[in-house]
Amino acid sequence: MNHRIQHVPQQALLQNRQQRVAQNNRPLQSFQSILEQTKSSELKISKHAQNRLDERQIHISTEKWQEIANQVKQAKQKGITDSLVITSEATLLVSAKNNTVVTALDRNEAQSRIFTNINGTILLD
Repeated sequence: MNHRIQHVPQQALLQNRQQRVAQNNRPLQSFQSILEQTKSSELKISKHAQNRLDERQIHISTEKWQEIANQVKQAKQKGITDSLVITSEATLLVSAKNNTVVTALDRNEAQSRIFTNINGTILLD
């Protein structure tokens, strides 16, 4: 067999290597991280909280829910794990860590309560 060795210019090798390094250093998002980001943008309501909202006839508009979700997301970015969200319609205990409304009280009930195990409060009009 007759194999011929070709000389590849050093510059071409260097450029090829730099391109590969650049491609390997590009941040790749795993399916799991994309799924988590999608999940984290929506606020869930626990069965208990939904029952409380229904029992107490608390009605919160879609726009207000979106505002609450956005504020909880910001709180989570600041390290808040459990938050008290106070709106004109209700007071909600929200797990920012899990993006879940844990319970709901109307404003009158909330005035006579002591809330524990929270590390942040969100006030909304």
